[in-house]
Amino acid sequence: MRADVQSDQPGQGARKDASTVEAFSERIGFAFRDPSLLEEALTHSSFANENPGSVTADNERLEYLGDAVLGFLVAEWLFRRYPDVSEGDLTSLRIFVVRSESLARLGSAWSIGQFLRMGRGEEASGGRLREANLCAAVEAFFGALYLDRGIEPTRQLVRQHLESLAVEIEEQRSIKNAKTYLQEQTQSDLGITPRYQIVDERGPDHERVFVAQVLVGEQIWGEGTGRSKRAAEQAAARAAIVERSL
Repeated sequence: MRADVQSDQPGQGARKDASTVEAFSERIGFAFRDPSLLEEALTHSSFANENPGSVTADNERLEYLGDAVLGFLVAEWLFRRYPDVSEGDLTSLRIFVVRSESLARLGSAWSIGQFLRMGRGEEASGGRLREANLCAAVEAFFGALYLDRGIEPTRQLVRQHLESLAVEIEEQRSIKNAKTYLQEQTQSDLGITPRYQIVDERGPDHERVFVAQVLVGEQIWGEGTGRSKRAAEQAAARAAIVERSL
């Protein structure tokens, strides 16, 4: 679907935009009371720049709002889910959940890129798959959903996303300690800080698997896989601890 292609026939572009909004609403299972909010959330700044006569603003303001809404709802979920976790660790988990990589993966799962209205130049350069664009669109979507439906439906969808990440969040909690522990051991025993490198990645964007190695000096101490680069690095740290009986 090419919602960003303009037509010389009156009203055809508007019909395509409406069709795009309806199709995306069906995909995610939320019908907007005000479809113009979703249309704005799906409008990249390059589209507005190439179409100065468009009445729809780009999604940057909604991205700003969505970032704040997501931050609050994720923080609330983590606070209730982990009553014994410290403020510092809760902050680390929140950053992990709302990082660009995670939100872009959600956008890929929704195929949000194919629904974006963007300029021809941005599209030609791979803009529909660009992590920054997918992340921004997801944040803008949550901002639009909050304005249109209020906090409870938004909380419901955020909770669904967080539950799908529950395993990764648990891995992040445990693996974070593994990386810290490995660094403490190598610095104490050898005066060396471990280095991590991604050596392979495979799978579609929404199910990407990364392979990481941890090196101490020039030696490979461990290798691990994960759904994110951080998770793979942390798995490599765990493997090194087991292999070296640290």
